[in-house]
Amino acid sequence: MNVLLINKYHYYRAGPETVYLKSAELLRKHGHNVLFFSMHHPENLSCSTEEYFVPYVELTDQHSILNQFRIAWRILYSLKARRNLSKLLDRYPVDIAHLHDICYHISPSILHELKKRAIPVVMTLHDFKMVCTSYYMFAEGKICEACRQGSYYMAIKKRCVKDSLAKSAIAFLEMYLHHGILGIYDSVDVFITPSLFLKEKLEGAGFNKNIVQLYNFLDINEQDDIAGESCSDNMKNAISYIGRLSQEKGLITLLDAAKSLLDRGSKVRINIIGDGPLMEKLQEKVKAEQINNVNFAGYLKRKDVYREIRNSLAVVLPSEWYENNPMSVIEAFALGRPVIGSRIGGIPELVRDHERGLLFQPGDANELSSVIEYFMDHPGMAGEMGKKAREFYEEELNQERHYQRLMVIYKQISESSKLERGTT
Repeated sequence: MNVLLINKYHYYRAGPETVYLKSAELLRKHGHNVLFFSMHHPENLSCSTEEYFVPYVELTDQHSILNQFRIAWRILYSLKARRNLSKLLDRYPVDIAHLHDICYHISPSILHELKKRAIPVVMTLHDFKMVCTSYYMFAEGKICEACRQGSYYMAIKKRCVKDSLAKSAIAFLEMYLHHGILGIYDSVDVFITPSLFLKEKLEGAGFNKNIVQLYNFLDINEQDDIAGESCSDNMKNAISYIGRLSQEKGLITLLDAAKSLLDRGSKVRINIIGDGPLMEKLQEKVKAEQINNVNFAGYLKRKDVYREIRNSLAVVLPSEWYENNPMSVIEAFALGRPVIGSRIGGIPELVRDHERGLLFQPGDANELSSVIEYFMDHPGMAGEMGKKAREFYEEELNQERHYQRLMVIYKQISESSKLERGTT
């Protein structure tokens, strides 16, 4: 099968890119031919179709008025992306197209080209972009569902895109154009949500499409020697956070919990792994309040992240927004570590309380510190939960199970597409 994978970044940048690139490896492992369509970027991995990629643009940079208009048109409907994809499809045969994160940098204009050529389309959703102008359902520091049932104008009122009136207005126009006027996502045969929570939230917000749930996967092969390792044997004192440093991730709450533990004489060490817009604010808070049990590791390569997880008692995810299917949870489970997670979004779906980790109320620093302290006082329990987390990974989150379920989806829409072409 010739599979075209599409994502706006073609390097290991965040969760969507990890799923996109690991899916390519998985498909190739099973004998499929994989092609890519993406955006040019200095950090891109090399591939045979990169000449067709759309030009690089960094939306957070300062741009002239003329370039701002050009970028706005690109976000709304990129003719360049559609033309480039058309050239790729003229040269390479494609049986199915699997889209990931395409908004803004590529735009869904490519869906019209795929539909024109009767190519079946799958799209994995990594966030709430189909029903929320800002991806996150998070605005003004809290959960926001103001755009439910198509009330996209609320984005302008709340300035929920980068706290910018202009960017929020473009996002508002984008949503109305794509969903209302063009109905462009009708060209997608099936949407995949990596969590049941995301599926139910989209349906509840009025996104009435063909949606199936399929967990993300991970293919860690070097963990066999640590899968059964007991945390109590190593007396680990570290709790690690892995992810983007941004407001919705609950990191202020984590620092408050760390300070509370420090004041109580706990020997816990909190490792914060990752980078993002909140880094400076977090570092200033640690310095001002002398929270000396927190370490900022910054961005680490994947193998180094795995090393930190293995050297931790647990992984913590204190998010205050609707997490979907966090890769940090799957990584922890694959490496035999439990997760301390906030009771929100798709986290409880993975982190069954007192079985594969412990849950706490999002934003509650006191409860979070108590949960961390429980693991510190009961490392054997952390070890047992880590074993159960590993078992869950082996049963539900491994690559072969993902592949078999993905093939069912591919074959179903391919057969439906053939029937449609045969009757028109």
